Amino acid sequence: MGYRQHTRQSGAALVEFALVATILVVLMAGMYEFGRAFWFYDALSKATRDGARAMSVAKVATISSVGVPAAKTVVANAAVAAGMSTFDASYVTITCLDTDYNAATCSDGMANLGGVKVEITGYRINIGQTIPLIGNPVQGIDLTPSTTMRHML
Repeated sequence: MGYRQHTRQSGAALVEFALVATILVVLMAGMYEFGRAFWFYDALSKATRDGARAMSVAKVATISSVGVPAAKTVVANAAVAAGMSTFDASYVTITCLDTDYNAATCSDGMANLGGVKVEITGYRINIGQTIPLIGNPVQGIDLTPSTTMRHML
């Protein structure tokens, strides 16, 4: 009758699984976090496009007093709808462009308005919130999409 020898390999599979599972969990959490960052950047990019579209058809007579606040509200509402609950209109910068596409201050009745630029400045998201086991992994990333369009009216 044969008997089974006791070897030192009895827990090796469990240790190997623990090592591989840890690496897999960290990789999946990283993919999730960077996917979320790409989602937010894409949503903000689309929001700036909506704001630029609103500005491109705003009346020149009231572009500064009515057009700019309305476009900022459009961008902020689109960002909040995409899941960025901390976003507000203070992150939106709108610049009017002259006919040579140089930056100019938006003013009502601007005679040489050629285009508009809508951009996000100062908005930061945190990466690494789903991996709390490795210390303080939170890394902030600034999202700064912008859209430039010519003025249509």
